[in-house]
Amino acid sequence: MVMGKIVNIMKYSIHDGPGIRTTVFFKGCPLNCQWCHNPESQGFGQDLMYRPERCVGCGQCLEICPSGATFSTEGKLSYRRDKCLVCGECSTVCHAGVRELVAKTMSVKEVMVEIEKDLIFYDESGGGATFSGGEALMQPDFLLEILKSCKKKEIHTAVETCGFVSLDSLQRISQYVGLFLYDIKLMDSGKHQDVTGVPNELVLSNLRWLTGHHPKVIVRVAIIPGINDDEENLCQLGDFVASLKHVTEIHCLPYHKAGADKYRKLGLKYVLPDLKSPDSARMEEIARKLEEFGLTVKIGG
Repeated sequence: MVMGKIVNIMKYSIHDGPGIRTTVFFKGCPLNCQWCHNPESQGFGQDLMYRPERCVGCGQCLEICPSGATFSTEGKLSYRRDKCLVCGECSTVCHAGVRELVAKTMSVKEVMVEIEKDLIFYDESGGGATFSGGEALMQPDFLLEILKSCKKKEIHTAVETCGFVSLDSLQRISQYVGLFLYDIKLMDSGKHQDVTGVPNELVLSNLRWLTGHHPKVIVRVAIIPGINDDEENLCQLGDFVASLKHVTEIHCLPYHKAGADKYRKLGLKYVLPDLKSPDSARMEEIARKLEEFGLTVKIGG
């Protein structure tokens, strides 16, 4: 039985493809984007969310913790992440939700049960299931089996990908995917590596292959002020996307700080604390620039 690690299954999503959708977030990503709003999905191992503000001081975590990561100082419970085994024992007794394991190991059947609960909404809205992350293609066998199951049930599928994956993985799933939502971060490979941890040659070459072999690909770019919204990058982006087969649409997603607090809960440092979202006027300006390349531009997902 093929099993996979899932971070979250979000119902009634309207920003991850057409219609009303169920979005399945996979664990693990080959990129480490500085602005990532799903940091809990980046690592391939298990993580623990810690929310001390919720603690009611019951002490049950203290009694069950096998490593001494939870301890008491002057009657106040504290937590040392460096001692934590991420075993999840504390989360089983914490009813206040102070500690929570990020990922859940699920079977294809278990994921499909969740997806099929909303069949009526997919039928009425033209929606379906979207697979995101992290990067869903980091678990290619698991993703493939879910996609096959969706196809048998006639459920529309969309896959969001960063493109830094093996071409073989793309080729294996392509025939089972109704829509690809393909993210481009930056056009300059060196700058791409500086802010994501990897170069972008594979990302761009995979996109060229995909758009030559799949009829429905939408390019998406998160607009990060000061990182990828400069004139040079926008012109290179517009020129590249306009050169692709079967692609005329690009979605510009304004940066937001919705995921910033997750870094604190994961014990991580958010490196862009002062970054602000681009306002509507700036997003319209960027859209007009990309439209000069003959592209249809949508602001938002």
